[in-house]
Amino acid sequence: MLLLPCKSRRHSSWRKVSGGRGAVLSSVSRRRQQEIHVRKGGWGTFVLLKEKNMLLTMEHTCKEKVRLFPNPERIDKVEESMENLEQVVRERNRAYFQLETGETGERPGKPSVNAFGLNYFHKMSEHLIPKWMNTAWKKKFVFNKPDPYVKTFLSLYREKLWSLKRKEANRQRSHVMHLLKRFPNLDKVALREQYPQVDLEKALRQGKSRGHHGQNTA
Repeated sequence: MLLLPCKSRRHSSWRKVSGGRGAVLSSVSRRRQQEIHVRKGGWGTFVLLKEKNMLLTMEHTCKEKVRLFPNPERIDKVEESMENLEQVVRERNRAYFQLETGETGERPGKPSVNAFGLNYFHKMSEHLIPKWMNTAWKKKFVFNKPDPYVKTFLSLYREKLWSLKRKEANRQRSHVMHLLKRFPNLDKVALREQYPQVDLEKALRQGKSRGHHGQNTA
């Protein structure tokens, strides 16, 4: 595989490595199925996979040589393009299977609870032995078993989530009061739309939202 040379910071042309935009979802949905999978000279499933492998190899080579990897956002563009392609292909497959068989054709699953007591979506898979006969699986995966440590973990986890939510609300309220202090003529409707969780009337009555100007409200 032919790799591009890694550019150092002292090299004057290391910033000139440019790449095109990723595959937009609107443009991918207009392509045919064959063009999505194999498309020479553009983006396709196999073309993007080859491009991603090449970029990751270049990045690893640059790290080994202690060089700067030129234009690293190319990896993000390739991953975004692959996600858009996968979304379009799955939508078409679901439409085809619903028309032919009445089912989505997706991998079946159900909401479940893991060993830590957290909810997740479990994707089912085929097994040679039924679940009620598979003793080795039952010993390995013991779920929904009452455990005092799990209850303690869940209580502390919920407390942490609530603390993060409270800190985010306080951060937004402080930011809104700071904006009102600096810009008294700020559009209140736009501010309420951008920060819907903040009580704007309560923030206006706070002393922190009053600046050194003549437009303070009582």
